[in-house]
Amino acid sequence: MSNNYFSHIETGETLPVNNVHAVSVSMPYLQDVIDYEKQTPEICEKIKSGYPRFVLHPYLKKLGLYIKDKYGVSDDYEVVVLSSKKAVELVSDKYFIHNKIEIDEPFGVILVQNGTSQLQKVLMYIQHVGCNLSSRLAEKYLFDVGLIDTIHQEEVEDENKAHDIIVDTLASAYNQPKKNVCLAPSGMNAIYSVVRGLNSIQAHNGRTVLVQFGWLYLDTMNIVNHHYLQSKVFPDILNLDLLEEYLKKDGYKVSAIVTEVPTNPLLKTVDIKRLRDLCDEYNIPLVIDTTFATPYNLDLEPYADIFVESLTKFACGNADVLMGAIILNKKHNLSHMTTEFFKHCDPVYIKDKQRLALQIKDYESRVKKISANTKALAAYFEECSYIDKIFYCLNDENKKNYSQTMRDDNSLTGIISVTFNKPFKEVYDALNFAKGPSLGAEFTLLMPYTYLAHWDLILTEEGNKFLDEIGLPIDLLRISVGVEPIEEIIKEFKKLES
Repeated sequence: MSNNYFSHIETGETLPVNNVHAVSVSMPYLQDVIDYEKQTPEICEKIKSGYPRFVLHPYLKKLGLYIKDKYGVSDDYEVVVLSSKKAVELVSDKYFIHNKIEIDEPFGVILVQNGTSQLQKVLMYIQHVGCNLSSRLAEKYLFDVGLIDTIHQEEVEDENKAHDIIVDTLASAYNQPKKNVCLAPSGMNAIYSVVRGLNSIQAHNGRTVLVQFGWLYLDTMNIVNHHYLQSKVFPDILNLDLLEEYLKKDGYKVSAIVTEVPTNPLLKTVDIKRLRDLCDEYNIPLVIDTTFATPYNLDLEPYADIFVESLTKFACGNADVLMGAIILNKKHNLSHMTTEFFKHCDPVYIKDKQRLALQIKDYESRVKKISANTKALAAYFEECSYIDKIFYCLNDENKKNYSQTMRDDNSLTGIISVTFNKPFKEVYDALNFAKGPSLGAEFTLLMPYTYLAHWDLILTEEGNKFLDEIGLPIDLLRISVGVEPIEEIIKEFKKLES
């Protein structure tokens, strides 16, 4: 069955196509994904960009080389550019690296000695804490010094209105005052800032354990491991009994509980009322990553002390801005501590704000359309013989938990994850949707989640056993549903029926 609505996108093409600031990249074949994880020369030649925290943007590479030449930096050092001078201090303190020369630029620069393991550690740390330099800032700088000929043409909001438009939209959506909203250059930088804030506030109270409830996104867990002496992970978000038993013993040592509603990628939802009651009993702040939920699908205001959202996803809708936000809940006991939580956030470049300000105006209508499409696609999958397992927020085990927070009966988070009764490679390669990392775009985007997020666990027998223990299938396809006509989305999946 042919479908002209969706067409093949070449390996290495940006997603969205022809957008130098795209945060995703096309990997149309499963072998592309495997080769990417193995970093084969052939795939590295094709895939020159990707999710900005994981793949160094070509403009940042070019800028690093220019800075190296400008300041006469020895080949003994690699130049790494960062979002700010504050980020340089953070990395320097972490790895005891200090620039040998004075560098004066409107962004952060650090010199890392070649021939050591430090470079990889520094790059990974930057990935985890989300202090990457904006590709738009690098673009402007390179253009001004004559190293590139053009600036990517895109529609943006007025410079003087951009910040307020974003903050006003989020404040309204979360029903919070504007002063309780802070922007960050990525969702991970927002989470990092919250973790740092909690650490400094709670440590003097003897609360030194941060609880991760649910098998959270890998970089969330990495941030916790970097900045907390102790952390405790409860992988099964549906097993609150286990958490409750732990809190009976060590509840007053816990500085916060961090969770996702729903979880990525299995869309599991905690019994949020019971979790909130436990937090109240032991006076523990609850941090909720609402990226999947969005403030328009689920009402989490009665439950969270702190919301964290990756605005790169549904708030942007075009997968071409990296940004995050912290929203403190005025109803709970941390909202007066805005300074402590916000001071660790890195600044957000104005051009990124201008782009997002334009896109966030359609945030609510976009989410409603995606939600309706997701509901219809889930209903189709429920009847499909080629589907093995389907994960979405209204599965039987989640129905009660999810319904506690639903904005209305039609709400459904815009993600579905599935496994198949057919060979995964055959399925993945056959579909003509955009395929690559990230989610929340207006275009339907598929991601072989476990391959891209946990490749290291796929490679070993011990890793496979662990994936089985946490219930994460290797051949899981995460579908970020778009706003395209639902009949066209279903039509493309119907190719798999033959």
